[in-house]
Amino acid sequence: MFSKKWISVGLVCAALAGCGQSLGEQALVGGAVGVGGAAVTGGSVGTGALVGAAANVAYCQTNKRACK
Repeated sequence: MFSKKWISVGLVCAALAGCGQSLGEQALVGGAVGVGGAAVTGGSVGTGALVGAAANVAYCQTNKRACK
């Protein structure tokens, strides 16, 4: 349980650290965070990748100042 907590904290920090400069980087970063989150919580890794990529791209395209 202790390691899951720190993995979760690390994933949140990675998600907040940067969105990526290009559309591809944004999808890659979001997908990686989604996969990590799904792995920690026992969810579907494929679904986590899709949801993470889509969410990060949507956020970064909407809030371009926050993703530099």
